[in-house]
Amino acid sequence: MSRTLLVAFGGMLGSIARYWLAGVIQRLDGVEFPFGTLGVNVLGSFIVGVVMALSLERGTLPPNARIFLAIGLCGGFTTMSTFSYETMALLRDGQAILGLGNVAATLIACLVAVWLGQVIGRIL
Repeated sequence: MSRTLLVAFGGMLGSIARYWLAGVIQRLDGVEFPFGTLGVNVLGSFIVGVVMALSLERGTLPPNARIFLAIGLCGGFTTMSTFSYETMALLRDGQAILGLGNVAATLIACLVAVWLGQVIGRIL
């Protein structure tokens, strides 16, 4: 299968998973803070960490699987554009503390998730 199709199929699956999971989280939470977007970004960051460790560091995941999972699935799953819009909406609506909290929470949680994913990927 061509790498372009791997990315396309992974992106489709990731986008569907993002839509479903972010919606579930947001409905459970019910507050203004975009926990659904934060949740998928942290989970996607963790998955990228595991995939890259297994592929590039351990050599146990083939290149096509890395392309499908990291670029396709996680590319469709994580939501930088949604994060940016939701942050700007919070700022626009006078919710500066929530907006800045979203930036800080997303950055810190996603960096920790990538690191933790790499640690676990090295162990697997």
